Amino acid sequence: MKLLKNTLLLLALMAGYTAAAQQDVMISQYLFNGLLINPAYAGSHPYTSSSVLHRSQWAQFDGAPTTSVLAVDGAMRNGSFGMGLLVFHDQLGITEQTEVALNFAYRFRLGAGHMALGLRGGMSSTLADLNGVSIWDPGDPVYQGGTQVYQTVKFGAGAYYHLQRMYIGVSVPTLLPLGPFAETMVPHYLATAGGMVRISNGVELKPSMLLKMVNNTPAQLDINLHALFQEKIWLGAGWRTGDAIVSMLEYQVTPELRIGYAHDFTISEIGNYSNGSNELLIGFDFGQGALAKRSPRYF
Repeated sequence: MKLLKNTLLLLALMAGYTAAAQQDVMISQYLFNGLLINPAYAGSHPYTSSSVLHRSQWAQFDGAPTTSVLAVDGAMRNGSFGMGLLVFHDQLGITEQTEVALNFAYRFRLGAGHMALGLRGGMSSTLADLNGVSIWDPGDPVYQGGTQVYQTVKFGAGAYYHLQRMYIGVSVPTLLPLGPFAETMVPHYLATAGGMVRISNGVELKPSMLLKMVNNTPAQLDINLHALFQEKIWLGAGWRTGDAIVSMLEYQVTPELRIGYAHDFTISEIGNYSNGSNELLIGFDFGQGALAKRSPRYF
């Protein structure tokens, strides 16, 4: 009976995950992986930055969502242009989605800071393994294909403005999908902002927020507060409305290498059945400027 109950609950979660706010990949450590949510972030540092992240959502559920992300971006032509590569792999139950996206940004001085305008273009491949489904009607032609695969072309855009100690951005990661079932993909409108506040020598605070808006669903707000100690250790906490309380830790192992971890404590009804979600991030900076003495990576 417990297995049946968990299975039915997971199916209900999968339906909501697919139909509404989780069509675009979302993670808790987006603060340390800005390219994921905004193509205009590409090339915002004078060196090449890379990161690998893995997220396991709703632990204790068989077939629960898992997400893996590879991100690489860097500046070109004296910092006027930026380019970034994103590779996603999302798995939920019998469905797998792999996406490769190129990001381009044009950066220019605006007032005391820098403004960037970005574009994203990519290809998404979705695979549904119908062999893993228990069928009550063996004659249903929908389930005769075994495995179904379809591709979708996606385009997105964003804007990002930052000074040394503050930033603000808006983006639509998937603005124009083309291909099968494209009409079912709902644009996600994102707005971000944050800044750094020095408390004392060796201690700084970073308040930030992310607002996510999707048509016909309630807006979701992430509010975060990080503390940076001795320019090496980030400790953070966040609140995602209607979903989770998040704890985060990032350690700057060397000037080039950083390691981060986040845990989501689910506060919705899903929390009655799951221990939450876990994320692990490894980042590495390299190339021209990577070894030079520089300010901490605030944004």
